[in-house]
Amino acid sequence: MTLKKLDKLVEINQLKSEPPNQNEFDGMLASARLRLRDAKIEGLSEDSAFSLAYGAAHALSLAAMRWHGYRSDNRYLVFQCLQHTAGLENAKWRVLDKCHKQRNLAEYEGHLEITPDLLQELIAITEELLKSVEMMEPIK
Repeated sequence: MTLKKLDKLVEINQLKSEPPNQNEFDGMLASARLRLRDAKIEGLSEDSAFSLAYGAAHALSLAAMRWHGYRSDNRYLVFQCLQHTAGLENAKWRVLDKCHKQRNLAEYEGHLEITPDLLQELIAITEELLKSVEMMEPIK
């Protein structure tokens, strides 16, 4: 996996280069596991399940980025970099980007329209991302 594209983002100040930290990585992974588990609680509203699953996807995406020694202040950028940091297919990170836009509509405009299909797709991609991030070697 080439990280040259991420290095270019560092050069234009879109990402920061920062040594990875195992404790930070572990904390993000634990948070993601908990949120993903809770997103699947039966009887939870779709809005709540979406917020939890989105939070898990973001934590995992950030953990993958941090594992490689990068940091971003832009939430959407961690999703866009997933093809490089976690080997996620373009179509899948684009679904996460769509979820990010939905989240922003809810946060900033009070408008959240989550379909059951989008929620299930978000959960499935987040589960796949969890497996990928869990396979990363310990940070040395």
